[in-house]
Amino acid sequence: MEPTDLTIEILKGIRDEIRQTNQRLDQTNEHLDQTNERLDQRFDLLSRRLVESETRTATALVDLAGAVREVKQLLSDRLDLRDRVDRCESEISRLKEHVGLDPTGS
Repeated sequence: MEPTDLTIEILKGIRDEIRQTNQRLDQTNEHLDQTNERLDQRFDLLSRRLVESETRTATALVDLAGAVREVKQLLSDRLDLRDRVDRCESEISRLKEHVGLDPTGS
């Protein structure tokens, strides 16, 4: 069976279509490479921002823990003074009663 002109033309057409498809695939691959580069850049930027955010959050937590310790100490000091004031007031009332003064101050 000998190739006919029609068969040769069909084969040439298939060959040309394959070349065009390969060119489009090469273009698509280039676009994908560019997209991957942009995505890598964005991921790097996002990663840096995330680390910066975590650092700021950790710093804020450390500051907050310090403030909570200070408030706790302040409240503890206040409670210590409160007990002392209550004892002093009680003693003053007893002394007033002992000397015959009205303990309510009236």
